[in-house]
Amino acid sequence: MHDRSGVRTMSLTRVVLATGRSVDLADVRFTSTYGGLDGYPCKPFNDLVIRGLLSATERSFPTAPVHLVPPPREYPHHYPGAYGPVEVLPPVACVGSFRSTPLDPALAYSALTVIWFQRTTRVPSECDADAALRAVDWETLARDQEF
Repeated sequence: MHDRSGVRTMSLTRVVLATGRSVDLADVRFTSTYGGLDGYPCKPFNDLVIRGLLSATERSFPTAPVHLVPPPREYPHHYPGAYGPVEVLPPVACVGSFRSTPLDPALAYSALTVIWFQRTTRVPSECDADAALRAVDWETLARDQEF
């Protein structure tokens, strides 16, 4: 639990964005980026994985906007296959439901669901979260909610 202005909130962890805004992680889901891959990772397959994650996340979290942190893509020195060169995303796809103080003080809280990729299943925390996750523009992307 975290204490914010005397109000205790239940969250898994708190992440401090680059702007200094604290956001609470209420729900997190980890999946293997390449679980069940039959073939090799390439741009067409990676784009399909990302579109699928976006679609599933929008259905699972319909009340908050969904934002994709563009994943880093690596191009190891392998021979290209039928679908082009090998392109590798980080092995863990993450979906997190975040909440923070409201953008408009008349409302209860602001919310944003974020999709990002990382190398481990470690839950991001405070200022040690990945720089790309901490760079999320909360004020532009999040939406205020009522209870």
